[in-house]
Amino acid sequence: MLATAFWKAVTMDRSEFLDRLIAMLDTEGIRYCVVGGQAVNAYAEPVVSLDLDLVIAVDDLARAEARLAAAFSLERHPHSLNVADAGSDLRVQIQTDPRYTAYVDRAAPHMVLGIRLPVAALEDVLQGKIWAAGDPARPPSKRLKDLADIARLLEVAPRLRMRVPDSILVKIE
Repeated sequence: MLATAFWKAVTMDRSEFLDRLIAMLDTEGIRYCVVGGQAVNAYAEPVVSLDLDLVIAVDDLARAEARLAAAFSLERHPHSLNVADAGSDLRVQIQTDPRYTAYVDRAAPHMVLGIRLPVAALEDVLQGKIWAAGDPARPPSKRLKDLADIARLLEVAPRLRMRVPDSILVKIE
């Protein structure tokens, strides 16, 4: 089974939500990149997830929000826009935290579970995971996953170890 078919089967994407979302962003010329766990999957051995985290270029965010709200279910949260579709279990979070805004300019195309998408640079993906792992507001299970993602990134890029705070390194070693 191809990676894309597997991912669509796992996310129960009967409505082609992923395809329609990506096509909309591309057709509208909205600049974006993948961050979070799926970005880790672009650099390390993939792990299945129902989540897709994106960052949209600041200049494109208002237009993207309007287009997404017209086509899908959209909820605004303090640091994200959550996009969903009734025919899919895929959960798309668009990060609106300003710390992520520069990621789009440094992104490059990579394969993410069988789909070529713009993915944040490896160093940016790691930094996002460091922020997430250190966020006390995140549920403990999510922070543990963030630690595992950091460990996965360090396995493929040990040179990045010096970027990880000691308080996180002691948890993953």
